[in-house]
Amino acid sequence: MSSFPVRSLSRSLARPSWRLPWSLPVLLLAWWLARHVDLAVAHGLFHWEGDVWSLKRSVLLEAALHRGGRLLSQAAWAGVLVATLLHWRSPASQAWTRPAARLLLSVFASVACVAALKALTHMDCPWDLAGLGGDRAFVALFEARPATMPPAACFPAAHAAGGYAWVALYFFLSQVAPRWRRAGLAVGLVAGAVFGAAQQLRGAHFLSHDIASLAVCWTVAWGVDALSAPSPRETQA
Repeated sequence: MSSFPVRSLSRSLARPSWRLPWSLPVLLLAWWLARHVDLAVAHGLFHWEGDVWSLKRSVLLEAALHRGGRLLSQAAWAGVLVATLLHWRSPASQAWTRPAARLLLSVFASVACVAALKALTHMDCPWDLAGLGGDRAFVALFEARPATMPPAACFPAAHAAGGYAWVALYFFLSQVAPRWRRAGLAVGLVAGAVFGAAQQLRGAHFLSHDIASLAVCWTVAWGVDALSAPSPRETQA
């Protein structure tokens, strides 16, 4: 009996979430470095497109990857929700339904956190800035925004977060099918990178906006997994 807490603690410490704290400082460093090249990258894309965001209304970027990508992410979340609810009471399915509930929570919380930050940071999109098709002066993240400037909500990148939120698949698959966990991580990373690149090409976001979204999504996924230890039934499955 006295050995149960020790076994429970060792199982929790063996989970992936407790072995990856180094990744968060790496992402913060990448974001800090990206902030210093944001304008150069955006100007390069702007000039490459002919000193106008010619891809802003692109069928591929705007219709397929922006609107379509958002619907795909929402449909995937709804599909996982329906499957989880349908099998929640089945004892045979509890090995994956409880991790799936954490996956749903993580994806939802990631997107919600990014949306909240967008409303608080008041940063402009590239296409709003002077020299990049707009007329506003650039105001950095930690600088005071003049009261005369209109509101803005472009940081972090919400659309990229719709893809990066699925890095939570790493933790879900670590419980359900461990050998596929890196593939789950790749799904989230690729989806977020594609969504983010599409928005950068349209002039909607800077590179650092996308990296910030990844950092938020990874932190939320890491935190949800770390704070929700598996039940004995899940651990023994």
